[in-house]
Amino acid sequence: MNPFKKKDVNDESVRPAAVIFDLDGTLYLGEHLIAGADVAVETLRKAGLVTTFLTNKPIDSPAIYAEKLSRLGIPVTESDVLTSVTLTIDFLQRSGHGDHVFVIGEDYLTDQIRQAGFRIASTPQETDVVVVSLDRTMSYEKMRFALEAARNGAHMCATNPDVICPMDSGEIVDAGAWIAGLEALLKRPITDVLGKPSARCAETVLARVGCEASRALMVGDRLETDMTMARNAGMQTALVMSGVTGVADLKAHGVQPDYVLGSVAELPDALGVA
Repeated sequence: MNPFKKKDVNDESVRPAAVIFDLDGTLYLGEHLIAGADVAVETLRKAGLVTTFLTNKPIDSPAIYAEKLSRLGIPVTESDVLTSVTLTIDFLQRSGHGDHVFVIGEDYLTDQIRQAGFRIASTPQETDVVVVSLDRTMSYEKMRFALEAARNGAHMCATNPDVICPMDSGEIVDAGAWIAGLEALLKRPITDVLGKPSARCAETVLARVGCEASRALMVGDRLETDMTMARNAGMQTALVMSGVTGVADLKAHGVQPDYVLGSVAELPDALGVA
């Protein structure tokens, strides 16, 4: 697929100084590197562009994602990776809502919240904050607990809004499904959703790459999260068609990216740094 370009890549004032990569569907699919992704990242780095990596998936640590990328041929350190779990814990520490937290989520998220100094709530009445996330052991009792806690005044937040999460074994239900259920029960939105496309996520990742939004390029495969966050923040956008988005989705969506690429392998050429 030829890149659709809106920007003059020969104009140094608009060429990005930093590239923010989504992971699954953008650089790899499951355990398989997307062809040419390693060469693309290396080429951008050699051209002097800062690279960082951003995922909404709340089930593993930055160290594990860094190890996976490195194993697949893209050398990455733990500090290069930002996850929705990191953003959520930062929110809990800064928000001051309280230290008793109920978690709808995986053991990794619960462990990280506990290690950050919070207590895992045992009753709805003592719960200060409910964190909603991907949870492969979701149950009626967890939903009931969260609902009762919210009705007792607990603050509601979530790691990410994705409804579906790609896994090696196939797609699984993600946090967005539980968010929708709780919002329907509470008859109000859960406004603090910390991963993409939140403004808080954009601000954090821009601080990491150290450049203005207009000089940062977000590369991802999801219109609703990757492209929406970047566009709202004033970043440049590159959609790759190697993940969940199809041509019909792109035509129907309100956000039109600056670049549309068959895969990330086309990115250096699209930016004029091949």
